[in-house]
Amino acid sequence: MILNPAVAIVDKEENGHSVKMTKPVTTTQAKKPEESEISEQLSLLAELGRDFATSLDIDTTLERAIDRISTYVDAEGGALFLLHNENSLLRCEACVGATDITGIELASDHGIVGRCVQLNTGEIVKDVSTDENFDGSVDSQTGYTTKSILCAPLSVNEEKIGAIELINKRGDSGLFDESDLHLLEVLSSSAALAIKNARMAADLVEQEKMRRELELAAEIQRNLLPTTPDSSSPIFGVNVPARTVSGDFFDFFELEDGRIAFCLGDVSGKGMNAALLMAKTASLYRCLGKTSDRPGKLMAHINAEICETSTRGMFVTLVGGIYDPKTKLVRLANAGHEPPLHQLANNKFRQIEAEAPPVGITTLAVPEDGYVEVEVSLEDGPLYIFTDGVTEGKLADGSMFELAGVEKLLTENIDQPLSFRLNSVVNEINRGDGPLHDDITILGLDAVAAGEAILEFEFAAQASELKITRDRLRPWLRNTGVSDAAVKDVVLAVDEACQNIIRHAYGGDSDEKINLKISRQADKLLIYLKDFAAPVDIETIKPRDLKDVKPGGLGIHFISEIMDEVEYLKPDEGIGNLVKMAKIVG
Repeated sequence: MILNPAVAIVDKEENGHSVKMTKPVTTTQAKKPEESEISEQLSLLAELGRDFATSLDIDTTLERAIDRISTYVDAEGGALFLLHNENSLLRCEACVGATDITGIELASDHGIVGRCVQLNTGEIVKDVSTDENFDGSVDSQTGYTTKSILCAPLSVNEEKIGAIELINKRGDSGLFDESDLHLLEVLSSSAALAIKNARMAADLVEQEKMRRELELAAEIQRNLLPTTPDSSSPIFGVNVPARTVSGDFFDFFELEDGRIAFCLGDVSGKGMNAALLMAKTASLYRCLGKTSDRPGKLMAHINAEICETSTRGMFVTLVGGIYDPKTKLVRLANAGHEPPLHQLANNKFRQIEAEAPPVGITTLAVPEDGYVEVEVSLEDGPLYIFTDGVTEGKLADGSMFELAGVEKLLTENIDQPLSFRLNSVVNEINRGDGPLHDDITILGLDAVAAGEAILEFEFAAQASELKITRDRLRPWLRNTGVSDAAVKDVVLAVDEACQNIIRHAYGGDSDEKINLKISRQADKLLIYLKDFAAPVDIETIKPRDLKDVKPGGLGIHFISEIMDEVEYLKPDEGIGNLVKMAKIVG
């Protein structure tokens, strides 16, 4: 590789400026450099490349690079400029020579170096006094005299990064020549690529650092949420962040006298600032709430604290209250939040409107005795509190869920456990792989403990009915809190068992029925599949050895692998066949 072929200088008009550019001389005119010179140039390139590849300190590496380049080209000084501020500014990142201009900034189109960057081409200015773009202010301040300049752009695939500028060639003439320009262009290309790679690496490191910090923040937030209560608890909540961290929160905890304090809030804004304010508000509520009998007074204290310390106009919409299981009464206060819904016996809903501004805006609008309190009797029906991420959530078809959608789902599932009802609302919004519009948080209180979650229905023993069965089963499982992985396993096992019933019990598609009953009891799912075909010999039903290569028997093996328990029973009525399956879902 020849780095230093003979070239000629030609004048080219660019944007009204005369720029001297290099042009290779024909092969017959070129003078071949000495082998030692080529070796030195290759050595310099290798050293620079090694420095850029191994150094973790890009600034020090740039200083060493400009020093080596200046020394090799035999320039009195040199400077490396990089673009900043959306490419509007050039800043000297490293320099060598009699004058230290590190940190100096100029417009990206200013001076000879600016012209070099804008045109993205190298040039030699043999006499700066004749160049209208030459800025002599540095010479005036330092007393240094610039005679000639050699400049080459730093760019990668037309992406402009900056430029390297060398000042005054040592020697009698003090002038740079064409071979100097060509060498500097090669070195600049290598440096530009190294700088770009270093920036990309730094960005990746910063992104990974931010990712870990967000994951840690999310873990801290999850730990602030209350532990999941058992199915007999009168209170239950769900929080699904739209991002890694959430600005929504809820909490509940038992007081010494058996009453339950609770709150649900939504912090204005997004990101880390909202997450920090969320953590502070939730912590204040839990700490102060253990010694307060008045939710309205408690929220007034929290409001005063948040007003004193919150910044940038952030605030929190908040609902807080206390539930007494003995009297079935809830006392709550609403600080600028979405109206909680009280579901009445006739499946009508009463909205409890806010009568005070959000927490953190002002102390002047809060009555001296605290926020207004409202009393609700859970004997009339359950109470639901949620953030606007629920009512403004998007459904699978892109439409907004709205309050009517929330009320409809809660009404349809009124006989299901409280956790099932809340999950049915969340899962109606939290569909697909797309991002959520907003955090989803919902909290419910119900004095009447619903029974276990049960799904039971019949369908024709036909292959075409199995898709409908799968589509009914999946959302029910998700609403009982079953993980996506377990949902997939259960649906596959039920589908395979139904196919076996259709194929072997009924001998193919039939108008006869299959009855499916599934219930969740604590951490276990119980599934019963019953057909009405002629009884089969239970002893003959067993999985086939996988090494036995022949058709049939694999479905039973597959079901046995997926489920924790599989048992074949005789129905109490003595008619048909019954298979019982169990799955531990945690």
